[in-house]
Amino acid sequence: MKSGYLPPLAAALLLVMHGAVLAHGDEDHGAAPTTAPTATAAPLTTPQRLADGSLFIPKAIQRQWGLRTVQAELRDLPLSVELAGKVVADATAGGRVQSTQPGRIVAPVQGLPTLGQKVRKGQVLAHVQPTVSSTERGGLQAQLADLDAQQTIAKRKAERYDQLQGAVPQSVIDAAQLEWVALRQRRQALQASLHTPELLRAPVSGVVSAVHVMAGQVVDARETLFEVVNPARLTVEALAYDPGLTQGLTAASTRVAGRSTELQFVGSGRQLREQAWVLQFRVASDQHALAVGQSVTVVATTGQTHKGAAIPPAAVVRGSAGEQTVWVHTRAERFERRTVRAQALSAERTALISGIATGERVVTEGASLLAQVR
Repeated sequence: MKSGYLPPLAAALLLVMHGAVLAHGDEDHGAAPTTAPTATAAPLTTPQRLADGSLFIPKAIQRQWGLRTVQAELRDLPLSVELAGKVVADATAGGRVQSTQPGRIVAPVQGLPTLGQKVRKGQVLAHVQPTVSSTERGGLQAQLADLDAQQTIAKRKAERYDQLQGAVPQSVIDAAQLEWVALRQRRQALQASLHTPELLRAPVSGVVSAVHVMAGQVVDARETLFEVVNPARLTVEALAYDPGLTQGLTAASTRVAGRSTELQFVGSGRQLREQAWVLQFRVASDQHALAVGQSVTVVATTGQTHKGAAIPPAAVVRGSAGEQTVWVHTRAERFERRTVRAQALSAERTALISGIATGERVVTEGASLLAQVR
């Protein structure tokens, strides 16, 4: 027999033994899952969904995805509710600019204000040049002519009485002078109504939140032309369908631009809106991410408590049927989807009311990535 030569049977046995070493069975390798994929499954370095619905995620992939977990601890947590709210301007720190008469918009020297522009209280935002029809203008001119005639007569009368001082009572002289002055002032006021523009001034200091006019536009009386708000003095109005929420509120918050914003409860109105109580909150700090009219979700905390585990809101993901679920890290490389009942605690914390036990590790970062594994 030649050196290095193997009979066919021996070569086949050697090939079978070599294949068994590469396949990996159900043996436990410490950090590896107890039920590993078979030889025909994907490699152990690939995330995959197992037959029981759980996920196999290798540790290298866990680090790459940035998966983070927290150990659940059931304890008494304050009961909170989520309310639909809207940002509104503080009535004491905002205002609307309206014209008292119809006219044409004329821009001031610095131009019309723009959105977001800072203005001072009393600053001129625009001029309203009065506009009248030809019929009205004819009537006003006739009144001016009549006043001119009356003023001329009153002036001559006052001058004649002034020359007769001592011959006529002083009261008669004073009355003639007052009549002349009154007619002159009436004429000046009527003349001003034809030519003098109305100055539209900012009612408060703040920023321009709305502009509804352009230069040359004709506007009506009492039409809102500008709106000015103070961004440091905004409020949130929320609707509560449970009258009990109007009492016992201890804290409130909302999430804006990924950050939690504290709210201070001001009070509730006694007039229903959409069959709900209106709760008013004041924004505790200057939030440039908030805008008047913006819809927000208010998380209001009450004085009641319930058992639950506090976790970040990102840990709760929606299932295919819309149910609330979390991912539980059951073993080193095994993750299990769990249906839970979650309720907001604040803008940054959520309470798991059911579906989780003390000591279980809940995925708090990367839960959305686990939901994409097929």
